[in-house]
Amino acid sequence: MRPDGGRLSGRDNLRSPLARRRTAPGGMADFDRLPAALRRWLNGAALPWSPASARRVWVQALARAQGCEATALAALDQAQARRLAREQGRTAGPGVAARSEKGAAADRRPRA
Repeated sequence: MRPDGGRLSGRDNLRSPLARRRTAPGGMADFDRLPAALRRWLNGAALPWSPASARRVWVQALARAQGCEATALAALDQAQARRLAREQGRTAGPGVAARSEKGAAADRRPRA
């Protein structure tokens, strides 16, 4: 209802000073149209992939793998690992990614 007590029509929100945003055209329907192997992989993915970007990487990986789904899935794992490494370098701060091997080896020693 409007402040004056009248009812809102469907066009009233078109006059808002706020920018209009488009919603994703397909949403879950786009996800549902992905190949089953890719949907399973996305369910366990560490990054929030959009259906469009996942499909694009999948098609490229599948073409390079000559149709082998297992090899294409491994390529998706590699692409995600590269992205995670890049993100870690941005958020970890200077010096964290550049630890010496001695320091890294000390972290792997069993604790008593």
